[in-house]
Parts: sequence; C-alpha cells; structure tokens
Amino acid sequence: MTALPPPEALDIALSRTAKVPLSTQIYAALRDSIRDGRLAKGARLPSWRDLAAQLGVSRGTVRNAYERLIDEQLAVGLGAAGTRVAEGAMAAPPSGVQPVQAPSVLELFSGFERPPLPFQMGVPAQDAFPFTLWSRIVGRAARAAAAAPVGYPDPRGHADLRREIAAVLAIARGIRCAPEQIFITAGYAGALGLAIRALRLDGATAWMEEPGFPLTRRALDLAGMTVVPVPVDGSGIDVEAGITRAPAASLAVVTPGQQAPLGATMTLPRRLALLDWAARTGAWIVEDDYLSELQLKGRAAPALASLDRDGRVLHAGTFSKTISPALRLGFLMVPPDLAGLFGEAAACLCPAPAAAMQRAVADFMAGGHYFRHLRRMKRLYAVRQQALLAAMCAAVGDGSPMAVEESGSLSVRLVLPPGSRDIAIAAAARTDGLAPVPLSPWYADGPEAARPRGLLLGITNLQERRLSDDCRRLAELVRRHG
Repeated sequence: MTALPPPEALDIALSRTAKVPLSTQIYAALRDSIRDGRLAKGARLPSWRDLAAQLGVSRGTVRNAYERLIDEQLAVGLGAAGTRVAEGAMAAPPSGVQPVQAPSVLELFSGFERPPLPFQMGVPAQDAFPFTLWSRIVGRAARAAAAAPVGYPDPRGHADLRREIAAVLAIARGIRCAPEQIFITAGYAGALGLAIRALRLDGATAWMEEPGFPLTRRALDLAGMTVVPVPVDGSGIDVEAGITRAPAASLAVVTPGQQAPLGATMTLPRRLALLDWAARTGAWIVEDDYLSELQLKGRAAPALASLDRDGRVLHAGTFSKTISPALRLGFLMVPPDLAGLFGEAAACLCPAPAAAMQRAVADFMAGGHYFRHLRRMKRLYAVRQQALLAAMCAAVGDGSPMAVEESGSLSVRLVLPPGSRDIAIAAAARTDGLAPVPLSPWYADGPEAARPRGLLLGITNLQERRLSDDCRRLAELVRRHG
C-alpha cells in the first residue's frame, strides 16, 4: 500500500485574508507539489476529512480542490482507495533543463487527449453528448467493418457517409450536390490539404481573412503560398480591399457563415462580389463551414457554395464541433467537374480515414440523431453563452479597462487594454487550469504591437458550479499580468 506523502510534500499555507478562495489555494499548492515532483506519481493524498482537520477548513473545501485536480488529470479518485496522484501527471522539468517549445499552432489545442479545461475552444460539450447511443452505434459499425470483404476501401470515403453528407448539405446548407462530389478527409486540415494539392496551389497567392484562424494561415504558409491578409468588417471579408491588395490571387479562404473569430455573417452583396471576383479571375474559394448549423442566433445562413454558379467554391466541413474532434473526420464538397481530379488526388495523396468511424457517423446521421443532437446543442450553447457573458461581466466589474463581448466560434471575447500581453496571460491561465485563447495571433497585418489584444473564451464546456469562480480567477489573472 502506498504511504501517505510526508507533510512537507504538501506545503499548504492558507491565507484567510486573500481574495483567492481557500479551495483554490489548496488546489494550487497540491498542483505545484505534483508538478515539481514533491508528490510522486501514485502517491495517496490525505482523505478529505484528515486534510480538512489539518488545515482547519470544511471537507467540502478540500473536496472542491481534489475535484479540480481530478478534472485536470493531475489526480485520480479511486473511491474507497482514496485519491492518488495520477501516473501521467506532468512534472516540471529539472532545474536548468529547458522544455522543448512546441510549434505555435499546436498551442491552440489544449491538452491532447485530455478532458477539456474551462474556456477551451473547439471542443463540443462533453456532458451533453449521447454517449450510450453513440457507443452502441460505434460498436455496430466496428463489427460491420470487421466483417466487410478484405479489400482497399474507397479513397474518397465510405459511400453511405458521402450520401448522408450530400443529403445534409441539401437540407441544412442549401447546396445541391451528388455524393460523387463529397470527399471524406482527416478533419478540416485534411480538406484544406487536399484542396491545395489537387488544385496545385503550392507557391500561389491566397487571400486570408484578417483576423483569421492561425492554423489556416500556417497551413497556407507551409504550402509555400504567399498569404495576403484581407480585412474583415461587419459584412464579412472586404472584397474590394482584397482586389486592391492581391487582384490575381489564386485562392481565398473564408468563413462566411460566422466569421472566426469576430462572428460576422457575410452579407449577400459581399458573397456575390466574392463569387464574381473568383469567376472573373479563375480563382478558387475554400468555404470553411466550421460551425455548420451551430449558429446561435436565428437560422444559419445558406452556404456560400449554394450561390456558386461557376464552380469556383469548395465547401469544407468538419464533425469536430458537432460530434468530436477525436474522430478526425471532415469532408470537402467540390464542383462537379473537379470530382475526377480530386478522386485521383485522394487515391494517391490523401485517402479517407479508416472506414469503421465513417460507418458510425453515417449511421448516426441516417437515424436522425445528428440533427436532433445539433438542435439540443444550439439551445444549450445559447444558454451557456449568456451565462458566461453575465459571469464574466460581474467578474470584470464596472469601470474596468476590460470589456466583455459576444463573439463567433462558440465563444465570448474578453477585450483587453492596448499593450496587454494576451499570449502571456493565456499561458499563465493554462497553468492555473484555464484555457482561454489569445486573440492577437489571429492577426497578421501591421506591427505586432498594434494588433488587438484579447482572450477568446469557449462556451461549450462550462460547469455552472465553478463558472463564477473561474471567471473571477481569470479576471484577477488578467489584472496581475496585464
């Protein structure tokens, strides 16, 4: 049996005059002890009763601290066997050894294969997904895939899933297309990569929304493309500004449904102007429909591809926001005359992911579960967005240089004063168990010091019992590091 850690390993000193709640102080002390190695992996923590008695606090206060450690996978609750330090808990690097710096785009994804942290973006609600139903469907699909004839799967994707996606696009996004125009990809990144390769855009010039998704900008850069930032306003991408800056660009990547991260829906005049530019110049448009039906106000606007009469729009979708990013499943709808070319590119360079998960998603859609799930999530996310707006406004307070605004991308935007170090604030928040996304890396135009500063706060995985405390902690952290 693993012995309890020595008292010096816990090193918990509480201040009852500090504004930080006692449970947060206990959590932070235990977290630091785990990360610097004073609490070894597998070490058993004192019971709630024993530690509460030792510190002179209530058992509920200790329980809240332990629950946060468990939520962040620093500890595991084993019932009667107590609470122990997780085997996979990350210890701090030894003194004098610098940790390897990950590429900047990887920092957008907090904690690979771990439960989402408060304010984390890009991850659907974990507490509202129909896991029992989904598990049944996945098991059935796995058995069907195992029993299928041994042979090469269709590199374009499973026929059933392509057919279901074509039907959903017709109903929900106003796009008339055949299953032959649908290609299953490894998420949005796979769709963008397939488009760049099949259209041979390496080394070309591309319009990129300003601000815009950093992963897209980096992907275009890695393809050797010249990326031209084109400003976005309340009507969407400024087509005239794009023509002025790069009239002969070969590609434009846009988020017309709800601009990421500002949230504007591209107006009809802007859509028509963008399509006209592409038709006149022979350019291509990649429509990143990352939210699909998950637009929280009113009915989702029809897809840009639904207006395309000249075959210039490639419509990219993903199941990351609607089902799970762990699927690594997306799709690309291409104009009819490109289906053959893209089929060859998929076969030779970017074949569809494993068939079992494709079958499961197809069954989920065919049974009507997908649309029902989206309807529930829209209602839930609308409520959580308003709850976060209220809690964050209360935490910021009147007269603060910070401002709280609604945003796109299923988020709330915390606007920081000019000169604030939003990247450093986000990094500090991560160590405190929060995962806001800094706004300034979404900008590429102009001097870095002049770019807007802010934090994007995801609304999907909020816990009501902790929301006020999480918002207060984030606001206090901004005040300390701003």
